Amino acid sequence: MFFVDTLEFEGLGNRSYLAGGPRTAVVVDPPRDVDQVIATAARRGARIAYVAETHVHNDYVTGGLELARLTGARYLVPAGAIVAFARTPVADGDTYEVDEHLTLRAIATPGHTPHHTAYALEEDGRATAVFTGGSLLIGTVGRPDLVDPRLTEHLARAQHASAHRLAAAFDDEVPVLPTHGFGSFCSSSPAGAGGTTTTIGQERAGNDAFTLDVDTFVQQILAGLEDVPAYYAHMGPANAAGPAPVDLTPPEPADAAQIAERLAAGEWVVDLRSRVAFAEGHVAGSFNFEGTGKPATYLAWLIPWGKPVTLLADTPARVADAQRELARVGIDRPAAATTGDPAAWVRQGERLASFPRARFADLAGLAGPTGVVVLDVRRDSERGECFIEGSVHIPLHELRSRADEVPDGTVWVHCAGGMRAAIAASLLDATGREVVAVDDGFEAAAEAGLNVIRP
Repeated sequence: MFFVDTLEFEGLGNRSYLAGGPRTAVVVDPPRDVDQVIATAARRGARIAYVAETHVHNDYVTGGLELARLTGARYLVPAGAIVAFARTPVADGDTYEVDEHLTLRAIATPGHTPHHTAYALEEDGRATAVFTGGSLLIGTVGRPDLVDPRLTEHLARAQHASAHRLAAAFDDEVPVLPTHGFGSFCSSSPAGAGGTTTTIGQERAGNDAFTLDVDTFVQQILAGLEDVPAYYAHMGPANAAGPAPVDLTPPEPADAAQIAERLAAGEWVVDLRSRVAFAEGHVAGSFNFEGTGKPATYLAWLIPWGKPVTLLADTPARVADAQRELARVGIDRPAAATTGDPAAWVRQGERLASFPRARFADLAGLAGPTGVVVLDVRRDSERGECFIEGSVHIPLHELRSRADEVPDGTVWVHCAGGMRAAIAASLLDATGREVVAVDDGFEAAAEAGLNVIRP
């Protein structure tokens, strides 16, 4: 009897999988922090015999090399991937005996990357699941533009062909288990609208890779691609070189004087508390990346790569969670951290900074909003669907480099729900701008009477 356990990483929008039988198992696309993978295998009583990568990842640092070293497992990496470490090169059609009656079969599925490989888990020759990595996702496919701009159209066509190859190889009821597509920016379009699980049959019926001809599919994919997170440029090279073991021991503690010194030195001080708590009182110059949101994704996207980071939080557990998330995207060691009462984070005689929060109804209620700037920090695709008349648009990931484009006045900054607006407000507040963070769902803008333009 086989099993498949899913390990969810909501912050990155990814999943890893542990699959096997009574004695041995395979791990597909493991995260950087492998301790939880090992713990999951231990609960199953299964030895990890194989670690399989579907591709050299562009959105996170893999723990595959370290997991293979710790467990003695064979490390399966697509043969076409150029890497700097010893591994078992995987070619199309290769098979590996995971446990008695249980086999892993490699299927070349180029598109997300040129060397991308899916893996079918077969019990006595019958497919029980297919691990599709960044190939066939839930309702979409992995984006084809992460390797080389010159290859993007070619890889988009390959994605279409790979999806059809998978559909031809498996029965409708076979589960499709992708790595990307649960909020990951590796997805070519928003995925998972139809749920969090899927099968070959469901994808055949509703995925554009099957419902559109190849030319229309490619045209649509290319038209829908948005900016790539800046940190992606560092993930592929790190994975190809072979990531070092991760160190999750607690960071050095920081007192108020050290926090001030780090800010003065141009380092990043990141407050992980809720956007409500941050707005009420925070260290001037610090940035707010909520620990309950996607701190790793947006912090790694915005920070100058290699800049030291000091973490502030209400509890040590919040720091530990963020440290784990950051390690997954290559920010390995916070320079320092502190927790507890924010009043202790500033030196004696100094006061915490603050700024107001508001709803769209508050913005609509302003009488003659002279000197008010409405700043929209949503992505281009969101802006293209609708926007508040007269608002300025600078996507969050461009705000630090384009802050001088924000007109003079009090900046009412909004996004779709409030989290990105809070980050943006903290970035502007740190520069001395007067800000109001709109903490509201965008649908409330029109309900409040604001003129929402729908192109």
